[in-house]
Amino acid sequence: MQKRWVLKARGNPDKVAALSAELGIGPVLAELLVQRGVSTFEEAKDFFRPSLSQLHDPFLMKDMDKAVERIVKALENKEKILVYGDYDVDGTTAVSLVYTFLKELGHEALDFYIPDRYSEGYGISFKGVDFAHDNNFRLVIALDCGIKAIEKIRKANEYQVDFIICDHHRPDDHLPDAVAVLDAKRPDCDYPYKELSGCGVGFKLIQALAQRRNIAFESLYKYLDLVVVSIASDIVPITGENRILAYYGLKLINSNPRPGFEAILKFSNINRKPGAEVRLVEELVNNGNNGDDTDCIFTRELTISDLVFLLGPRINAAGRIESGRNSVELLICNNAETAEIIGQQINDLNTTRRDLDSTTTDMALDAIKNDQKLLKAKSTVVYHPEWHKGVIGIVASRLIEVYYRPTIVLTHSNGLVTGSARSIKDFDIYDAIDECSDLLEHFGGHKYAAGLSLKPEKLDEFIEKFEQVVSRGITEDMLSPEVEIDLRINLNEIGPKFFKVLKQFAPFGPGNMSPVFQTDSVIDNGYGRIVGKNHLKLTIGHPEISSSPFPAIAFQQGDYYPYICQGKPFSICYHIEENEWNNQKSIQLNIKDIKIPEAGEA
Repeated sequence: MQKRWVLKARGNPDKVAALSAELGIGPVLAELLVQRGVSTFEEAKDFFRPSLSQLHDPFLMKDMDKAVERIVKALENKEKILVYGDYDVDGTTAVSLVYTFLKELGHEALDFYIPDRYSEGYGISFKGVDFAHDNNFRLVIALDCGIKAIEKIRKANEYQVDFIICDHHRPDDHLPDAVAVLDAKRPDCDYPYKELSGCGVGFKLIQALAQRRNIAFESLYKYLDLVVVSIASDIVPITGENRILAYYGLKLINSNPRPGFEAILKFSNINRKPGAEVRLVEELVNNGNNGDDTDCIFTRELTISDLVFLLGPRINAAGRIESGRNSVELLICNNAETAEIIGQQINDLNTTRRDLDSTTTDMALDAIKNDQKLLKAKSTVVYHPEWHKGVIGIVASRLIEVYYRPTIVLTHSNGLVTGSARSIKDFDIYDAIDECSDLLEHFGGHKYAAGLSLKPEKLDEFIEKFEQVVSRGITEDMLSPEVEIDLRINLNEIGPKFFKVLKQFAPFGPGNMSPVFQTDSVIDNGYGRIVGKNHLKLTIGHPEISSSPFPAIAFQQGDYYPYICQGKPFSICYHIEENEWNNQKSIQLNIKDIKIPEAGEA
């Protein structure tokens, strides 16, 4: 699939030059900082050394005072409290966080509830409300869900079961009539940061409770591993408060992961050393002293990407295949042996999930390939009544890798057609689905991911209307995948000192992506080869500029080998990363895309 290379606009040259001088770093690194909104010494200090003291006062969130007052009342009166959350990573980490905090306060009249994906669906369900009533729970704390549960909360109020909603999804015009609705995205909420994960909202709740009960903030640090996994897995921006929470959460998960995470990590292929000392570039903001080029310590740590691809899918697998309750049991477990048993079970479920994912993706691709109307469409909507509900969101993402356009994958569940939607850069799929809401029973989500359900007899009409909405709002450029490039650089600008500082831009994720660089007129040293399934292993040099060659990997780009092996020049865009082989660490280029000159170009 041909990709568009889009070079970011350059920062203000005066700001770049001033920052470069003030920090004692090169212009490339200063340019990257200015692109990220960092243009002063103090802003650089906050960026490279986030502080938990920079977190906002939780009581700035609308209804936080009401939520805390109701929970304190429940604690004092020993009321039964039910902690309720969605079955995905964000929901199960949020439930684990709030449940554990209340448990450690000594509250025994406590349980948690994860709805069944198949019999109840997403969010607060009538079955869940009935469970709370039948089991005499007087208060339910709903996490990562509930912002649209108007009818369910009305039913709960009839039962005299109080709800506190902690959500981060976009609300409708009307909010549920709950005791408190915590959601920074509600229009009347002045909370300064709007992009918390569901677990992040849960953290703000326990932060507020800790303040009210004079509990030291330091006692909350142990929950940040849960928060960072939710931030990574829910693909929320790693900016503002999320960057602070992710920064310290990664430190914790690398130094002292809870038994549940440790159990899951045993099934990963990362060679990690818990408790290993991590050397930071403390001198970066120390009067411009950037350290000696030879004083570089490269330590392999878990990154946001590792949480997304190693931890997240396994935690999700429980809710996709069986019950998300298993994930909460794993995350609240304090016993290593028990955690390992649950971790093995969850890893087995993840293996089943991968098989279902692969089979369903193949079926969906065949359906598209054999449907001329669908091939010509601006959107992808595919349906099969027997597809497994637990993998359709993953399948939607897989389809976008082949057919780059807004995508919905649908199956049949409990008498309804239900599905997951995924989008492409700059297209708001939530808004597109909202325009079709007259045909839907339920929908919710974000700009790039959503869920929906509708009656079977409305399916054809929905597909037609959704295609009309997408066609009206999408451009041809948007239908071509884009590689956003931070800067053009030469290979001689990359070195140990440069990379040492570049690593400190982490944690990387939406809003602070790992920088992508472009270098033109490079060649392979003649020993390039195809490895694995069509991957290129190269050694990249820059013959026009004196520079040392770099090892490089280009996944799924073996088709360029016949050209590259001739020693001809080409352009690359790439990340700069660290590679470890036989206990030796080196800088490696991870090539995202390759461009060869058009016929007639020099």
